[in-house]
Amino acid sequence: MQVLFNFITLPFLGEVNLTGGLLILFFLCLFAVVCFEFVNGFHDTANAVATVIYTKALKPMVAVPWSGFWNFMGVFTGGVAVAMGILKLVPLNEMMALPVKVGAVLVLAVLLASIIWNLGTWWLGIPCSSSHTLIGAMIGAGLGFTIFYKGSVNWDKAGEIGLSLIISPLIGFGLAMLLMLFLRHVVKSPILFHAPTGENDRPPLLIRLLLITTCTLVSYFHGSNDGQKGVGLLMLILIAFLPAKFALDQRVDDSKILVSLNSIESTLKADPTTAGQETISHLGTSIAAAKATIAAGQSRDPKNVFQFRKQVQAVVKNARAVEADKGITLTNDARAALSKGIREMNSTTDYAPIWVIAMISISLGIGTMIGWKKIVTTIGEKIGKEHLNYAQGATAEIVAAGTIGMSTWFGLPVSTTHVLSSGIAGAMVASNGTKNLNKNTLRAIAMAWILTLPVSIALAFILFMLFHLFV
Repeated sequence: MQVLFNFITLPFLGEVNLTGGLLILFFLCLFAVVCFEFVNGFHDTANAVATVIYTKALKPMVAVPWSGFWNFMGVFTGGVAVAMGILKLVPLNEMMALPVKVGAVLVLAVLLASIIWNLGTWWLGIPCSSSHTLIGAMIGAGLGFTIFYKGSVNWDKAGEIGLSLIISPLIGFGLAMLLMLFLRHVVKSPILFHAPTGENDRPPLLIRLLLITTCTLVSYFHGSNDGQKGVGLLMLILIAFLPAKFALDQRVDDSKILVSLNSIESTLKADPTTAGQETISHLGTSIAAAKATIAAGQSRDPKNVFQFRKQVQAVVKNARAVEADKGITLTNDARAALSKGIREMNSTTDYAPIWVIAMISISLGIGTMIGWKKIVTTIGEKIGKEHLNYAQGATAEIVAAGTIGMSTWFGLPVSTTHVLSSGIAGAMVASNGTKNLNKNTLRAIAMAWILTLPVSIALAFILFMLFHLFV
């Protein structure tokens, strides 16, 4: 059996050298990441369609596929900055230096912990953050990893992501409340504050177009942000199981990397002050190490590829330090060459093949069309004590789309669930004060918000320790 499965050729992957057990585990992890993104679709994306359904702007049979399509487009065109931010949480380079089965254990713990918590909160109809869940799971599995091996969780990145997850709902609440107050006291159009009462009580054309537009934007930006987390997860699987193929972008050969290194190296001719000399020295050392590996023909050697990846990342890190060092004076041409070299070198490690993006896009889009009703009911009916009116729906979605879009631009993952839920709460408060909020629902959402991170950390940690017994 082991001989039979040692070499197998797969679409998009080429020849895969994995023993029978690892190959089965590899397929299991691929299936699990598709399941995670599928669950993310009907768990998180339901937020985007809640307002258009409850304001009667679109019927569910139209709204859900529409949102699914724009989620697909968001993942497909949104880049990979958020995905790479997710990957940087775990000690990836250290993991690549170890046997494949160690990486498999980490990946499986992350995936199962995320899916278990997501499904549990969905079953209870609680809008819970898939972002919180995934990040907690990666931290938990990373902690388990550090007990047995070198490396540590990237706490700086974890803190940066955690801050964005905490601040974004507060921004959603505050901006939605301000926008709603503006509509009430400045625009004062009565039709904006109408809450539909019957099946045929639909909004006027312009308001309907506004609501559909905001739904589209939230769906698209959800795909570009939350969908990227699935891309990051899938890349984690590929790098864990097949580091020689996916640690570096195979489309970028050594000759192109050398061009980028030479472009960055030209900045070493700058005349730094004493304070900037050390920064220049670090960059020169990292460039020399990367060039030596290429010269020795070891940059794509399966045994050394993880080391070359670290060298490339060191060049990018030190080049950025030179770019930011005020003690180093660069000409405009040198600064432009440095920036270009950094982008090209960074794209060697921070990338995702088009088939990975397509796979996650399709999973998220299909997931949006199934199982959406539980969360939609909570968002549309249970956050406030009154039926969602046109202004409240549009306000929450405008704020959510803007917040998520800006976060994607900066490469930070945020929770669509929390941003939109807090936006609806802010709009409700602006309408009729805090007494307009359903405290039981908000308490359940707040508890899920508080518990998600520690529970997902603990789940992933326990699963890693359990699976590690078999390594």
